[in-house]
Amino acid sequence: MRLRRAAHLALVAALTGSVLSVLPSSATATDTPEIAHYSSQVVNDGADVYYPAGVQGELPVALLMQGAKVHRMYYAAYARAVAAYGFVVVVPNHKRLVFFDSNYYPSQKMPAEAIGWMADENVDASSPLAGHIDTDTLVLLGHSFGGAAALGVAEESCGIPFCTTLGYSLPDEVKAASLYGTNNKSPLFGTSASMDNQIPVQLVQGTVDGAALPADAETSYAKLENGPKQIVRVGGANHYGITDVQSPAGAEAESSAQTLSQAASIATSARWAALFLKAQLGDAAAADYVYSTGDAADPGVTVTSATS
Repeated sequence: MRLRRAAHLALVAALTGSVLSVLPSSATATDTPEIAHYSSQVVNDGADVYYPAGVQGELPVALLMQGAKVHRMYYAAYARAVAAYGFVVVVPNHKRLVFFDSNYYPSQKMPAEAIGWMADENVDASSPLAGHIDTDTLVLLGHSFGGAAALGVAEESCGIPFCTTLGYSLPDEVKAASLYGTNNKSPLFGTSASMDNQIPVQLVQGTVDGAALPADAETSYAKLENGPKQIVRVGGANHYGITDVQSPAGAEAESSAQTLSQAASIATSARWAALFLKAQLGDAAAADYVYSTGDAADPGVTVTSATS
C-alpha cells in the first residue's frame, strides 16, 4: 500500500482577511470570501474555474468529476462553496462515447489532464491564477459516475467504462478524494469489491438517495482497505444534493424527493468535502473538525471515520 499524504497547505491571511480554516454550519455569505470565476480548457474539455478572489500565495486544485450526463454548469454553487475554503475548483465537461452513448462521462485520464492544465495555467501570464497554483497538489471531487471513476484513480486500478487502457498509474500529485453519491457496486454482479485505496477517500452520501443507494455506500466504505477514510451521511439529501437543481436537464431523474433544501445540502456537502481534503493536506483545524468536533456540531450529518 502506497498511501500518499501531503503536509504543506498553509493559506495566507490575506486570502480572506484571516486564515479560513473552518466555516461553521451556521456560516453566512458574509463569512466567506468572494469567489471569482472564468472559463478555461482542459485538453479537449471546456471547463469552469472557481477560486477565491484576491488570492495570494499558492492554492491546491480540486478537480470535480461530474455525474453521468450532468453538464458542468449545474455544479456552480457547489464549486463556489468548496472554493471558499481555499481551493481552485476546476469543473470540466468531459464528453466521450460510453456504450454507444456520447455524453458527459468522466474517465480516469482526467486527473493527469488536470495536472497538465495546472502546470500550464501557473505559467500563463494572461491567467488570473498565474503563479498561484500549487502544481504539486491535486485533490478529487466526484459525483456519481465521476465518483466511481475517481475510486478507480484512488485504488490505481483500471476497469471499463472508467478506464480504457491496459493499466493505470496514480499520479503523485493526487492526494485525496471526496466523492458524493458514489459506490463501487457492480451493476452486472451486484457486489462491491475490496478497494486497496492508495489515497484517503471520503464518501458523502445523501440518506434519501434513490439512485446511489445509502446501503451501497456503506458497503463500499467498508470495502476501502486503507485509512484515512470517512463516510458522511447527509440527512434528507438525495442524489442531486450537490447540483444547483434537482434532476438536471439531460441527466437521469431522481426517484426520491429531497427533504433538505438545495442550499443546505450543497453547503453541508461542500463543507465536509473541503475540510476532509484540507485535513489530508495538513490543516490541523480542518482535521479537528472532520475527525473530532464536526459530527456533534452539525446536526444534519452522522459520520464514521477511520484514520488508519
